[in-house]
Amino acid sequence: MPLHRLALAAAALAAPALLAAGAAAGAAPIPLPEQRAADHLVVTITHSGDLEGTFHLYCHPSTGSTHPRAADACKQLDGGTTWGKDPFAPVPKDQICPMIYGGPQQAHVTGRWAGRPVDAHFNRTNGCETARWDKFSILFGEPKARAMT
Repeated sequence: MPLHRLALAAAALAAPALLAAGAAAGAAPIPLPEQRAADHLVVTITHSGDLEGTFHLYCHPSTGSTHPRAADACKQLDGGTTWGKDPFAPVPKDQICPMIYGGPQQAHVTGRWAGRPVDAHFNRTNGCETARWDKFSILFGEPKARAMT
């Protein structure tokens, strides 16, 4: 076998091991430029007191967005996106959550992110849902404190 074919064969064998090592070490998110150009989310927020209504968020670039903090929201989403994991995944059904009501806020996100379809619902009905909401604090805005009556 010619030398250049040996080098190519060695590189082909090493590539999966390098990818696995990077994933195991908690490597940084891998951006996918060709897929990221289509990132568009429609975000509807209700009962928030801060951001309310429906916003369009375009990332990469964020031109055309109606979200008031589009660039910051895109950065937050980019930081929470990891290859092979759904950043919008719901709380697992068997998750034990503190029964601490976080407020009436609700959000619905649809569209495409990182080449995948998105259709996710968010609320603050318990500690797990509130923590999930907080991961998207820029996208959803900070909930206003409500007076207890």
